[in-house]
Amino acid sequence: MLADLYFGHEDWRVFFICIIVTAFFGGSFVLSNTGQIFEMNARQAFLLTICSWIVISLFAALPFKFSALDMSFTDAFFESMSGITTTGSTVIVGLDNAPPGILLWRAILQWLGGIGIIIMALSVLPFLQVGGMQIFKTELSEDEKALPRTAQLASSIGGIYLFLTFSCVILYSFTGLGKFDAVAHALTTISTGGFSTYDNSLAHFDKPITEFIATLFMLLGGMPFVLYLKAIRGNARPLFKDSQVRFFLSIVAISIITTVTYLVMHQDIKFSEALRRASFNIVSLITGTGFANGDYGQWGGFVVSLFFFLMVIGGCAGSTSCGIKIFRFQVFLAVIVVQIKKLIHPNAVFIEHYNGKPLAKDVPLSVMGFVFMYAFCFALLSIALSFVGLDFLTAMSGAATAISNVGPGLGDIIGPAGTFQPLPDSAKWLLSLGMLLGRLEIMTALVIMHPNFWKN
Repeated sequence: MLADLYFGHEDWRVFFICIIVTAFFGGSFVLSNTGQIFEMNARQAFLLTICSWIVISLFAALPFKFSALDMSFTDAFFESMSGITTTGSTVIVGLDNAPPGILLWRAILQWLGGIGIIIMALSVLPFLQVGGMQIFKTELSEDEKALPRTAQLASSIGGIYLFLTFSCVILYSFTGLGKFDAVAHALTTISTGGFSTYDNSLAHFDKPITEFIATLFMLLGGMPFVLYLKAIRGNARPLFKDSQVRFFLSIVAISIITTVTYLVMHQDIKFSEALRRASFNIVSLITGTGFANGDYGQWGGFVVSLFFFLMVIGGCAGSTSCGIKIFRFQVFLAVIVVQIKKLIHPNAVFIEHYNGKPLAKDVPLSVMGFVFMYAFCFALLSIALSFVGLDFLTAMSGAATAISNVGPGLGDIIGPAGTFQPLPDSAKWLLSLGMLLGRLEIMTALVIMHPNFWKN
């Protein structure tokens, strides 16, 4: 509202009305529960987590619906869900001339979604044992010098998140971005969201230094925030020794080297330009940010195939990024290595390890269950999108980008040079469901569908 008032746009009235509506419902809930003491069990935690993301998306859609953009409710909810889940897919065409309040609102949604994801990954999912996240319970133990209580953890992580955001704003400003653009892009960079204030994303500025800053902060957003907290509290070693971080950076480095080599040899692109383009887009995709500085769909089949798998891999657990997550691939590798050893030595006893510590027996099973459900939901969503009329590439990449919370897909329609606006409403609702499933680590949402969940 203040942004629209400052720039003299009449949409400030829309935000003012939305403030009143949201305050009425939120205030009613607060007042009706004042003074009561609640004890929450695991089932209620599952339900609260799911309902929170859905309800926030519904109320966050109101400014889109009633703004000067005149969006349908389907488009408004899609944009809202894409923002709060930090996916970055958009149905808005003409961002260059969009109301400033809406542009800032999109960025704020992704920023809030980013910190929400971190706190959920550190304080909720490990204790609900979702997808192998229980191995990160030790990250919160007092023996590891991290803060034990959820409220303290949230405030400490929030402070780090704010510091990185302000740092990103300042550095963007030094590269020549205006204050508004610097703030909006900083909010969506550190949250690895990817919403921009221009249709051409960061390619609009065409500044290598701006892309370098974006790449740096996307990497920072894609790594575990609890390690930053440990470093601030005097234990910086895990930040450099953590196997998940090293594995993540190794994948990024190998992908960049391979892509640069391919672009130089097969696309006749200069080395410096290839390095710039490859580094930026690879980091953007693997962290699920979705920024683009060109149409990588034109770089050849190898690059398109590689980028498709990078968007599925995702970043580290406990970060703002998305996808299957690095640690799950590490657990898979540990299981495979143990199985090979058992084939060679049938009578020997081997134990899977992660980050130098033995894995509990339930972790590999949880991880394998998650990956299976991830693949199953991806296949189901792809088929459903094909059923409503999308072509093969659009359906496949749309399902992958939604469930991995990446942003742009592949192809002419939803690729980095396109938007999701041309898709039918049915496809947008399916993709919104996919974004929600991916953000809630799939199992969190699917558990409420089991009949036993609703039994006393």
